[in-house]
Amino acid sequence: MSKKKTDFKRQNSKLYSGKVGRFDLVNVPPMNFLMIDGDGGPVGESYPPAIAALYALSYGMKFFSKIEMEKDYVVGPLEGLWWADDMNTFITREKDQWKWTMMIRQPDWLLREHLDQVLATSIAKNNAKSEPPTTEAALRSVRLETFDEGDCVQVLHVGSYDDEGPILAQMHNEYISQNKMKMVGKHHEIYLSDPRKVTADKLKTILRQPVHLR
Repeated sequence: MSKKKTDFKRQNSKLYSGKVGRFDLVNVPPMNFLMIDGDGGPVGESYPPAIAALYALSYGMKFFSKIEMEKDYVVGPLEGLWWADDMNTFITREKDQWKWTMMIRQPDWLLREHLDQVLATSIAKNNAKSEPPTTEAALRSVRLETFDEGDCVQVLHVGSYDDEGPILAQMHNEYISQNKMKMVGKHHEIYLSDPRKVTADKLKTILRQPVHLR
């Protein structure tokens, strides 16, 4: 077994880094993710079990890959696609209006058939617990999908998630339009910090917006 782990953040460092106040244009290749959908933002009741299911299956896939395929990798950071009927609610932080797809990147050698095996094991383990962290319904809602984002503008935000409004306004209303780009697709966030271990003022988040280059 190879001792070297695949680490997405090192392998594609430009996609997981940036500088505060600097907008970067990046081209994001197709990548595979475990995904789960919901609405109501992080304040919705469906959010905690969805995140628990996503992590349970992501770590299940990692250990399956390591044991059954002799390929190891670092579990990628949590990412989120966010949208709403009125995108200004992201600037005003009206979270109850938000819809989301939360996701964690997977290596390209893991397929749907592997997820099916991991899912069965995860459901059995989860149901055996007296106080399961998630639900069988949430586990079954997770899917493996290829996401092709293409050209994007991104910036590193350091601070509370609730302080993202001004930099998003600058990205959407100034930088993108002034550089003759058009917003397409969904707002994308990559959470580089664990909010359980890092204070809100030091949280690092990549804020990304897919664009069409005119």
